[in-house]
Amino acid sequence: MTETPDNQILNLLNKELTDYSKKQIVSVLDLLKDGNTVPFIARYRKEVTGALDEVQIREIEDRHTYLTNLEKRKSDVLVSIDEQGKLTPELEKEIKAASQMQRVEDLYRPYKQKRRTKATIAKEAGLEPLADWVLSFPQGSLEEEASQYLDEEKGLESVENVLAGVHEIIAETISDNPVYRTWIREFVQKNGILESKVKDKSADEKGVYEMYYEYSETLKTLVPHRVLAMNRGEKEGILSLTIDSDEDRIHRFIMKQELPDGKTSPAIEAVKEAITDAYKRFISPAIERELRNELTEKAEDQAIQVFGENLNNLLLQAPLKDQTILGLDPAYRTGCKLAVIDATGKVLGIDVIYPHTSSASGQKGKEAVSKFLDMVNRYDVDTIAIGNGTASRESETFVAEHLKSVDKQVAYVIVNEAGASVYSASEEARREFPDLQVEERSAVSIARRLQDPLAELVKIDPQSIGVGQYQHDVSQKKLTEQLDFVIETTVNQVGVTVNTASAALLKHISGLTKTTAENIVLYREENGKFTSRTQLKKVKRLGPKAFEQAVGFLRIPDGKEPFDNTGIHPETYKQAEMILSAAGMRKTDIGSDDLKARIKLVDEEKLLEETGLGQETYKDIVKALLAPGRDMRDDMPAPLLRTDVLSMEDLKEGMELEGTVRNVVDFGAFVDIGVKQDGLVHISKLSNSFIKHPKDVVSVGDIVKVWIDSVDLKKGRIGLSMVSDKKG
Repeated sequence: MTETPDNQILNLLNKELTDYSKKQIVSVLDLLKDGNTVPFIARYRKEVTGALDEVQIREIEDRHTYLTNLEKRKSDVLVSIDEQGKLTPELEKEIKAASQMQRVEDLYRPYKQKRRTKATIAKEAGLEPLADWVLSFPQGSLEEEASQYLDEEKGLESVENVLAGVHEIIAETISDNPVYRTWIREFVQKNGILESKVKDKSADEKGVYEMYYEYSETLKTLVPHRVLAMNRGEKEGILSLTIDSDEDRIHRFIMKQELPDGKTSPAIEAVKEAITDAYKRFISPAIERELRNELTEKAEDQAIQVFGENLNNLLLQAPLKDQTILGLDPAYRTGCKLAVIDATGKVLGIDVIYPHTSSASGQKGKEAVSKFLDMVNRYDVDTIAIGNGTASRESETFVAEHLKSVDKQVAYVIVNEAGASVYSASEEARREFPDLQVEERSAVSIARRLQDPLAELVKIDPQSIGVGQYQHDVSQKKLTEQLDFVIETTVNQVGVTVNTASAALLKHISGLTKTTAENIVLYREENGKFTSRTQLKKVKRLGPKAFEQAVGFLRIPDGKEPFDNTGIHPETYKQAEMILSAAGMRKTDIGSDDLKARIKLVDEEKLLEETGLGQETYKDIVKALLAPGRDMRDDMPAPLLRTDVLSMEDLKEGMELEGTVRNVVDFGAFVDIGVKQDGLVHISKLSNSFIKHPKDVVSVGDIVKVWIDSVDLKKGRIGLSMVSDKKG
């Protein structure tokens, strides 16, 4: 019985993805086919999938898409070759057995419709039989045989013309051989060396690419960030890159296949020339291009993965709840913009001060101090968020100095403002704050970024947030897809309060779109706060499927239904009540200490049977009943609050400090230690033991203890260590 394409793909998936059972793979694909989202499947269909998480579900989905496209390509290739009357049973078997797109393309190459090459022109002139005769390694004279093909009308005026045409046919035939392509690709992959040389030193004024002016490394040992660095240097016209390989060894391999063993013939020299030419003109450039693309793709995937993990950790930074925050967007000439927000993010006051202008020591300086202190005192500010852009250092000094005269303890935090200006000038920001200037919106964004990083950062293009490496050098399509996935996963894992969430945050909720998110906000504005999840069914264009996918991730504190402030899905409210009842408690008791004590006494096995719940879902419901409205971000490190200022000049080798990890890259981690410039902890100084990648030790947002390793005031560089014993 012939397998259907769907069964073939399923069997291939089962063979490749050995971490999952066939049942799990089928379940995931069926759920996706039915229009369920990845976050919904991961959270509410654990029994069906065997508790696979978002990353695992996506891996199955992505590989299924690849194999579906592969099978379609195989089918198209088989039809094309068959239509040419050249499909043999052996070739058909090889194509069907291919598990990579590259292998299919190699097998298809000899039959692919090409643009008119010198070889196709020679074939059109009738020289293919002569090429076949030459490849039979005859004893006769090539020139004599070639003279029989002279034909002025076909452009074959001389024996040289004829033999040149034969040379082209043989060279192209050799270059199209899939066996040679596969062997050479694997050989160069294992033994090739990427060489980098300086092309235009004058274009590299700061010497950024100096280490690559004369650099070589084997392809198999090249690390991703070096590949991307050299690629960028080549793109900027500073470097030239080539792959060097053992050409003699490659020539010998092809000749061994093509030339007769122990036989002499006048054709041998002609075929040798064709082999050398085929490699130089056709095979080598193509293999180099393919391997460079492969290196770049792997490097991009690594960079995108690191970016994704950094973004996830950034979004999961602990919010600064129940605080009034003053956001300060620093600047020199145009002044520092101030914005105070209350505990809900509502703007209470806006102003501008000029503490850093040339006249700051006079009236403007006094006004700046007066306005700043007035805002802090009038709005009872708890914390100040200072953007880390231009004039940040001077603003920090100003804030630290004048907070000393405030009656209560007010701390400040340096906030990474990357992307704040991009958001502030966006259409979304204009809609949210139509009466504010761009810089004023930026001050609000900086304050909100400290108060609730997730809610604010989702408004910004993730590529502008600045927590990656070489993000502008990688595939923007793949980067966008990964970052969208990270944001969707993180937002749904945290959940959102439907009565305070912006449309920018809501659109990332499972099942919602930009339109339905905006419609939720519109409904809220027109009808007041939502008091129950069922009201969401009244939202325009939010149908039954979207409601099912979204509702579990939307929270309503102080609503009519206590379960609405939990991650419990309405489809299991009845079962949740049965669990409470078994513990002798009511809905109003959720989150109480009594419930925590009594839930331990219930007969879990009996409840599982009575409710029909799976164990995973039962555990999730119990967890939600014990901690309604719980925010997973509360377990993350709190922002590092500062009360005094530090400058690079204050730093001394061996000094111990505390800092916040701002970025994690392949070669180390950048840590904010309270001076203008972040310090770098090189991968070699992150741990006493060997680590494969910095992300194994640190994450964006971590609060870490570091020691000053080196300070270069001229270049503005700070070297840090997280290994204390190196400091004696």
